[in-house]
Amino acid sequence: MAETYPAILFVHGFPFDHEQWRPQLERLTRWRCLAPDLRGFSGGDPPAGGYAMSVYADDLVGMLDRAGIDRAVWCGLSMGGYILFEVLRRHRERVLGVILCDTKAEADTAEGKAGRDELMRVAERDGAAAIAERLLPKVLGATTRAQRPEVVAMVRAMASRLLVPGLVGALRAMRERPDSRPMLEQIDVPALVLGGSEDEISPPAGMRAMAQRIGGSKYVEVPEAGHLTPLERPELVNEALEDFLLHASFR
Repeated sequence: MAETYPAILFVHGFPFDHEQWRPQLERLTRWRCLAPDLRGFSGGDPPAGGYAMSVYADDLVGMLDRAGIDRAVWCGLSMGGYILFEVLRRHRERVLGVILCDTKAEADTAEGKAGRDELMRVAERDGAAAIAERLLPKVLGATTRAQRPEVVAMVRAMASRLLVPGLVGALRAMRERPDSRPMLEQIDVPALVLGGSEDEISPPAGMRAMAQRIGGSKYVEVPEAGHLTPLERPELVNEALEDFLLHASFR
C-alpha cells in the first residue's frame, strides 16, 4: 500500500505573507502544503466582527474545508503560532500535529500592548514601509543582517507591500490574544518547537521552556538565525521539518 503523507498548513507571521514559507514549499514537495495569506494582508474583505485570533483560526479551518482536507499538521511562526493555539482551542479535531516556530504562549504584557499601540499609530500615519523599517532589526538576526543582504531585501519588500487595515487589525488581534500557557500541557499531538539562536522576540530560553511543557515535543535551536528562522536558515529548518514529518506518529 502506498505511503501517505499528511497535509501541512503553514501560517505566516507579522507583518509578512505566504512568501515567508517559499523555501519550505519548494523543498517539502512530497507533502500537500498550503500557505495562505491571512485575511487583510493581501486583499479580501475585512471580518465583519473585527480582527481576532478566533477569526483567523476559523478562516483557516474554512480553507481546509474548501480544500477537502479533514486534518493537517499546522505550522505557525510568531503570530502564526498564536493562531495555532486558537485552532487548538476551537478546532482540536482538525489538528494532526503542531510545529511552533519562533513564537510564545504568553499574552502581551502591558509594555507589549503599548508597543502594539505605537505600531498601529505608525502604520496609520506612515504606512507599511515604515512598519517594515521599524521591525527589520528585530525580526532578523545579527548574522542575517550582516551576511545575507538578499534575505534582508526580501523581508523588507514583503513587509512593505502589505495593506495597512490588515496590519492594524493584526496588531489589535495580537494585543488582545489570551494567555495560552495553561494549555501547553494539554497538547496531545506530535509537536516540534523550533527557534533561532539569535531571536530576540522569542528567545531560545522561552522556546525551550515552552517545549518542556508540551509532552513528548522535540526542540530544535537553529544557529545564526533570528525571528524568521525558516527564511534565514532554510536548509536547517527544512531538515528539521522533514525529520519531524517523516518520523512523528500522526493519528
